[in-house]
Amino acid sequence: MEREHLGSRLGFILLSAGCAIGCGNVWKFPWMCGQNGGGGFLLIYLICLLILGLPVMIMEFSVGRAAQASIVRMYQRLEKPKQKWHIHGYFALLGNIALMAFYTVVTGWMIYYFVSFATGNSADLGFVGMITNPGVNVGYLAVAVFLGFFILSFNLQGGLERATKFMMIVLIILMIILAIRSVTLPKAGEGLAFYLVPDFSKITGSVVVAAMNQAFFTLSLGIGSMAIFGSYIGKERSLMGESVNVILLDLFVALVAGLIIFPACFTYDLEVGAGPSLLFDTMATVFVNMAGGRFWGALFFLFMTFAALSTELAVFENILAAIREMTGWSRRKGCLVCGIGIFCVSLTTALGYSVWTFQPFAEGTAWLDFWDFIVSTNLLPLGALIFTLFCCYDKFGWGWDNFLAEANAGKGMKVQQWMKPVFKYVVPAAIIVIYLIGITGFQWS
Repeated sequence: MEREHLGSRLGFILLSAGCAIGCGNVWKFPWMCGQNGGGGFLLIYLICLLILGLPVMIMEFSVGRAAQASIVRMYQRLEKPKQKWHIHGYFALLGNIALMAFYTVVTGWMIYYFVSFATGNSADLGFVGMITNPGVNVGYLAVAVFLGFFILSFNLQGGLERATKFMMIVLIILMIILAIRSVTLPKAGEGLAFYLVPDFSKITGSVVVAAMNQAFFTLSLGIGSMAIFGSYIGKERSLMGESVNVILLDLFVALVAGLIIFPACFTYDLEVGAGPSLLFDTMATVFVNMAGGRFWGALFFLFMTFAALSTELAVFENILAAIREMTGWSRRKGCLVCGIGIFCVSLTTALGYSVWTFQPFAEGTAWLDFWDFIVSTNLLPLGALIFTLFCCYDKFGWGWDNFLAEANAGKGMKVQQWMKPVFKYVVPAAIIVIYLIGITGFQWS
């Protein structure tokens, strides 16, 4: 099977950023920031993004570009004889499927809210009412899955690259328009002060851990989601510079999401620490009560839909590439089979609040929490740890020199030798801390 390649550097940057940019930026980041004191959380988040996110992204891109293969085959091309790194490839594929088992449903929620505002039916919106309605959940799940695999059924440049370029450019324009509108609200100053001015008295151990967690997970590192795009590009540009560009774009979207949400919360006296419902119930309330709210609400949830779809498309492509390498199927046959499979698995989440109730951890938890636990708490951090060990240790992995040669091939910023202790020791140690806190539920104050 001839390997496809992206048509441009811009396509690669926007695709990789599109994978990173999603509900983690525009849904989870604002409510995590609100619950953890605002500006102090933001400051620690920026530091963690640089120290943690950047090295792991460079390593994942490097493995993908060196191997020129999907996640299930890339280790086999790089590992030494009798090594077993390739086993992680299959777990990474399962991680992508588990991620889509709930992410497709959340994407459907975004589309539902957009349609409700666009058609003037926003007065009846309610988050609990939506998630407990089987018809709404299954119907909009089907729309989300069909849209994704329909776009991917075209070739890489004509389908995924073209659609993501359009969505990302429109997403950024929409965000800027919404941010300008939000910062002109009556109490915008109070919201901006909460968001941008660090209150060092609120920076506790728990805030540091939360920021570290968010910085790491927002980039979707550890299950090959970035490695697949590394495999689609040439060696004209070094990977540190490209990773910096992707992270800056990802950071821009997260920052602007806060500029949209916090001024609105302070203006309308809404709770900034509302948690996961902040985006749906809180922002819907803002738009229902705002002059021209139908227009602004439709615009907001259109941008949310594009953010969610950009990640969905990227992960679908990762799954599709792996399945096609294992079976030899055409792109269109792979899209049909993968689309049906993802839809069936995602029904667990879509019906998890109504027909198929399942409380895996405590009363009130559901299938979404189960899939998120599998991915966010386990497969992402452990996968990132595996990439780090594989790239940094010569005796039992690919090795630092091989990684460095791949990462630094081409023009642009280079990984320096003095950075080796950060990559080799600091990053794995931080990942282990995140993982242990995640599985034990440890509260550090």
